[in-house]
Amino acid sequence: MNSPPPLDLIWWITAIELPVLGGLFWLVQQTRKESEQALDPLRRDLETTSTQLRESLAAYKLEVAKSYASITEVKALEDRLTSHLLRIETKLDGRLADGGGR
Repeated sequence: MNSPPPLDLIWWITAIELPVLGGLFWLVQQTRKESEQALDPLRRDLETTSTQLRESLAAYKLEVAKSYASITEVKALEDRLTSHLLRIETKLDGRLADGGGR
């Protein structure tokens, strides 16, 4: 019942299929190797650019920290402005109470 595969099928697999599959395997490996080699310079460039961007960002953050006002300075300025505005308001209220005036 189980007859051996015909000789033509075995010959086809041995003579044609195995060399073709081996060639395809070799082609895939070569393509992979070439693509890895092509990507290496791009990876180095990306790492260099990334490092430069990080350094630039750190320098910018430092510059912002040096040049912008601190919260305490802003609070002090707000207090001064509020006190000046309150004095102006008091003077205006006094003049209006005196009769609108001059």
